[in-house]
Amino acid sequence: MEIAERQTLTRGTRAGYAMGSLATGAFGTVPGLLLLPYLTDTMGITAFLAGLLVLVPKAWDVLINPVAGRISDRTQSRWGARRPYLLFGGLAMAACFAAIFIAPFGTGGGGGLYVAVAFLVTATAFAFFQVPYVAMPAEMTDGYAERTRLMTWRIALLAVAILVSGAVSPIVVKAGGDGISGHRWMGLFVATVIAVGAVGAFIGTRRAPLGTVTESEPSLRAQLAVARRNRPFVILLITFVIQSIGIATMLAGVKYVAEHVLERPDDGPTLLFVCFVAPALLVMPLWTRLGTRIGKKSSLILASVIFTAGALGLLSAGVAPPWVAYLVTAVIGCGYAGQQVFALSMLPDCIAYDAMRTGKRQAGVFTGLWTAGETLGLALGPGIYAAVLAISGYVSSSTGIAAAQSSGARLGVLLGFTAIPALLVGPIIVLLRRYDLTEQQLHTVE
Repeated sequence: MEIAERQTLTRGTRAGYAMGSLATGAFGTVPGLLLLPYLTDTMGITAFLAGLLVLVPKAWDVLINPVAGRISDRTQSRWGARRPYLLFGGLAMAACFAAIFIAPFGTGGGGGLYVAVAFLVTATAFAFFQVPYVAMPAEMTDGYAERTRLMTWRIALLAVAILVSGAVSPIVVKAGGDGISGHRWMGLFVATVIAVGAVGAFIGTRRAPLGTVTESEPSLRAQLAVARRNRPFVILLITFVIQSIGIATMLAGVKYVAEHVLERPDDGPTLLFVCFVAPALLVMPLWTRLGTRIGKKSSLILASVIFTAGALGLLSAGVAPPWVAYLVTAVIGCGYAGQQVFALSMLPDCIAYDAMRTGKRQAGVFTGLWTAGETLGLALGPGIYAAVLAISGYVSSSTGIAAAQSSGARLGVLLGFTAIPALLVGPIIVLLRRYDLTEQQLHTVE
């Protein structure tokens, strides 16, 4: 791809690009929040098997995402290399998402297998939307600060998408009668959010500088070799993937903690989730200013420390009043917002660095690997949480109402929500000390 000549984008273009976050936010949030409880407490699947059914389709994306990146790198159309996938991949993802919760085979093993297959197809459609979508910022502007502004718009709308889809979906399930019926209505609701985001991003980026397809590496192996030679990208990717596992593990436990630790099954999931996401909308401008003052890497480290400290603080949720858990969760949400802003604004920097160093624009290679890693993290999180539930003796149900749990199971619910995310998000920030890509380097690379 040729490097875009425009440093500054219009507000309309920023907002249009950010619309895609409605699709990525909804798909990235709702399965992690509700799919595991749906399998254990509605379909009657054991916690261990439910974890596998969630993990395998997502693990498939680890293989298909780099392929999607390679294909989009080589695509030529009157809409550009990436935008066709925003439209067709996004609409396919919406239709497939609704199909996940139709439950044509009822509960039990057959119903669980259907969910896994439908989820796999949806994850494939998501790959062909997400990879081109994430590749676009590096081709829309070559401005170091402009990428942060673009990501701020994206993360702001992502926070809205996560907040709406994650907070409203449990309400829709409840209003639809719980069980299979309620989840069918929820599937239609989320599918609508995804479709709006996909169409909005397609239309909103029609005037964005998108680059043109040029020389690309001939094979996937060669493309992987290119990525390995980009040291800042490798460091950032490893950090992001491991932290994504921690965040996804916490997300998978929201409904379980609300029901079995806070003992608020009706409003607890929504309140806990809102406390996690809502602060992002308030602190996003503050993170942007801080990033300008102390740098993206330092800001990412600080955000990770805040997240980790909050997760450890949530260990008190078993004995403290519920409002304490909500307050600490809001602190965690502030850290989460910073993690997302700076990791996603550093990715286009890594891509631009490679383009300036090699003379080739292959954003799809890097975003394919990035989204594959993110997808793996989002898959492993619920899998790890399900394993903790299984080890602690969690009892499944096919009634749509969670069964009563032993004290050991309730402890597993809490530890999977707090200690494990803290251990994943915190220590890996040591690796970021080796990340040395700066704005000055981007302007001096030959």
